[in-house]
Amino acid sequence: MIKPFAVLMLVSFCVNAQTQPVVPPTQPFGKIDKADLEMKACDFEKDANAEVLFDKGSVYFTPDYDLVLERHVRTKIFNDKGNDEANVRIEYFGGDRSEYITGVQAQTINLNNGNVEITRVDKKLIYTQTVDKLRMALVFSFPNVKPGSVVEFKYTLTAQSVADFPDWYFQAHIPTRYSEFATVVPNILYYKKLEMVNHPFVKNTDEVRSMANIPSLHDEPYMSSRKDNLDRILYQLGGINAGASSKSFSDTWTKVGEEEMDFEVFGGQLKRKLDGEELILSKAKSMSSNDEKIAYIFNEVKSRMKWDEHDERYTSDGTVKAWEKKIGNSTEVNLILYHLLFKAGLNAYPMLVSTKKNGKVNPAFTSRYQFNRTVAYIPIDSNRNYVLDATGKYNIYNETPASLLNGFGFYMDKENKKYELVFLQRTSPVRQVTMINADIKPDGKISGTAQLNSFSYNRINAVTRYKTDGEKKYIDYLRDDNNNLKISSIKFENMEVDTLPLTQNINFSQELTGSDENYIYFNPNLFTSQHDNPFLNENRYTTIDFGYKGNYFINGIYKEPAGYKIDAMPKNITMSMPDKSMVFKRIVAEQDGSIVVRYSIDYNKSVYFKENYPELHEFFKKMHEMLNEQIVLKKS
Repeated sequence: MIKPFAVLMLVSFCVNAQTQPVVPPTQPFGKIDKADLEMKACDFEKDANAEVLFDKGSVYFTPDYDLVLERHVRTKIFNDKGNDEANVRIEYFGGDRSEYITGVQAQTINLNNGNVEITRVDKKLIYTQTVDKLRMALVFSFPNVKPGSVVEFKYTLTAQSVADFPDWYFQAHIPTRYSEFATVVPNILYYKKLEMVNHPFVKNTDEVRSMANIPSLHDEPYMSSRKDNLDRILYQLGGINAGASSKSFSDTWTKVGEEEMDFEVFGGQLKRKLDGEELILSKAKSMSSNDEKIAYIFNEVKSRMKWDEHDERYTSDGTVKAWEKKIGNSTEVNLILYHLLFKAGLNAYPMLVSTKKNGKVNPAFTSRYQFNRTVAYIPIDSNRNYVLDATGKYNIYNETPASLLNGFGFYMDKENKKYELVFLQRTSPVRQVTMINADIKPDGKISGTAQLNSFSYNRINAVTRYKTDGEKKYIDYLRDDNNNLKISSIKFENMEVDTLPLTQNINFSQELTGSDENYIYFNPNLFTSQHDNPFLNENRYTTIDFGYKGNYFINGIYKEPAGYKIDAMPKNITMSMPDKSMVFKRIVAEQDGSIVVRYSIDYNKSVYFKENYPELHEFFKKMHEMLNEQIVLKKS
């Protein structure tokens, strides 16, 4: 007979056994379970092209307080689409030897007639590339890779500064069966940790954190940076507790700013004289208004300097050399811009920012490493400021670049010891107005004119697309895969005047499919960029970031063909999100032998959290059904 106490212990044991998280097995380098080689698909993400079997990192310190990361990654390839995982690139700060990589081993493991076959990567084929003055990249590819292969590599990265503690990403673009990060930190060092995770840990101690069966993160429409959404832990040196010589680091934004302004490849560049700057400054100072001066200097830097496509928060060659070569990274280009603005007597400051691709800045995590670009910042009044970025050839001086919206910028005023975060946003909606005037013909065709008026970011997007892709591709974009829509001509107004809206005057014709001898069917939703619903998926895993609020207005007048009358016409309707943050209106009426159609779409909020997705998904579904509802004419 089992005693009650034993029963209680047995129940407790069973419950614990059932809830105890399962930690997938890992093996040393070169040792592998045959089941992994025989595996045909990921257990928890069946359509994956490849899967990280495990990614293990371990950080410790040498007696001399060098920081050491040992990492071992093993990946399974399921099909040919997964072959990209056979190409490895690891960036590190090796330009000044502050970091270096040793002990690189890499190999491909295949199952050949039931036997394990290992093909090692020849060390002669492991390359080191120079990224810029400070960064290097270790690059190699695995040989003999095919569906069923397992590839693995390991390396040791040594950093000579205790401040260079690596961040750890548990999640990736492919599913991960197991990810583990182990740390052993001396008592005299203190690191702040910023944990941003959506999935549970299977190990969670001060020394080891790990996750299992982590799904991949796929790109979603209007998502912010992948970095914003991946499961990760970020580390920041908070202080050194060495008794009398204890010191804290970057524990306030003021300290971050002071350190940055003392940094030679940043603050040391701000006052360096540029060759020939006197001519630019003389002309700028002769202008009557500050806006004229700002626009002039901004356009001078944009036209002279070419961005080398590298985003850094420091200079590589320095501003003087970049100015001479007429090319530089983003910080070099914009520190030149700041310097000229400041020398012209304008109230300008350098500002660190993070682009959308780099991810959002967390104000609670006081770290310069969150930023990846510098811009020039000019406060105008309590409600307005200019954020100027001369790396974008189609940027406008009085519009914050779209890639920086809904994030924080960090401006630095060394003279007044003022270092502050500023939230970058556009409070007023961006307009897009489409006017259509067309005739519907008895033979089932439409011909007429359209005028598109694009303001602010809509203007920037249109000009960028037109000048980058050329007229033919731009016209294809306007047609939006509608092969029956023909654009015979397009003319632009204000293309070169960036302070005015861009006007596009279009002549077009269209064959109306589905029409027959008795009926004509047509959809008045033309030239609106609102044909396809971007939110078709039932589930959403990331925040929706539109960037800015919007107001879209479409007005169409369609003359009815002789001998036809309206048989079916969409009803007038107003529809909104529960919180009124998005409103759609449709008005359709017959007037003097013409059909008048008016649509308006108001986006009163630019960011929606994934928790709000069900409401937004339902709204877009209904709105696109209404946008694409046809008008039917019947022969009388």
